[in-house]
Amino acid sequence: MSGLTVSGEQRIPIESLLERGQSWLQDLHRSSAFLIGVLLIGTWVLLALLAPMIAPYSPTEQHLTDRLSPPNSKYLFGTDELGRDVFSRVLYGARISLPIGFGVVILTAWLGTTLGAIAGFAGGLVDEFIMRLCDAVLAFPSLILAMAITAALGPGLSNAMLAIVLVLWPEYARLMRGQVLYLRELEYVTAARAIGASEMRILWRHILPNAFTVILVKTSLDVGNAILLAAALSFVGLGAVPPMPEWGAMIAAARQKFFEWWIGTFPGLAILTTVIGFNFLGDGLRDLLDPRVRRMQR
Repeated sequence: MSGLTVSGEQRIPIESLLERGQSWLQDLHRSSAFLIGVLLIGTWVLLALLAPMIAPYSPTEQHLTDRLSPPNSKYLFGTDELGRDVFSRVLYGARISLPIGFGVVILTAWLGTTLGAIAGFAGGLVDEFIMRLCDAVLAFPSLILAMAITAALGPGLSNAMLAIVLVLWPEYARLMRGQVLYLRELEYVTAARAIGASEMRILWRHILPNAFTVILVKTSLDVGNAILLAAALSFVGLGAVPPMPEWGAMIAAARQKFFEWWIGTFPGLAILTTVIGFNFLGDGLRDLLDPRVRRMQR
């Protein structure tokens, strides 16, 4: 059977690729954490996409005669203080919170990994400057610093997302820097340098692809963290602006409605299940992509 040519140099037999794919699928089937994470996240993504068809009401539609109604056949999750259907608002909230999580992590990973790769590969004063900047950001608690940045920029989801990016990027920079420092000393990098490969080619073709799995696991874990931070900023009035049905803002609106438990409970459960789903997904990806863990499981 013929093989596949990789980078014009190495020919990999088709049988080997099939065996690798079969092995990976077997590991995937055995990873209960990964499957639970995919199930939870897939459910919320599907609910977010189908929210206009599933939600019985508009998330901002008010039914003042039915305000503060407990869960019943007409309002599955009850209504809030303005008579808005909590079930509809939770569904539409997924269309806000999930894109926030994905968008923030994509921007954060891009910024952090770029700076971390530059720091690890360039070294010297460049490395020192970027790492000291990371230390300055990491010296503050993430939520407190995000609140300070958002308060300075003004309330709003876009400012909250920017604040979260500015708070989380040092973690990616330090992780990528460590990967670059480790990988650049390995034999295949030394061999590439010996045959005349440029430093940029070594970075893009040999180092960054091998550091990708670590960054992938980090991003899968941080989506939930970003959603949680955005909800926390909305809870204190620095994120989503009413009447936007964002989960954190919904919980904030329920602070003074202790006996109307349904107003804050269902958005809280939405955040809980989403964050747990991304945590399970990250753990499962780590188990699947780390060869040492895979060998122990076998």
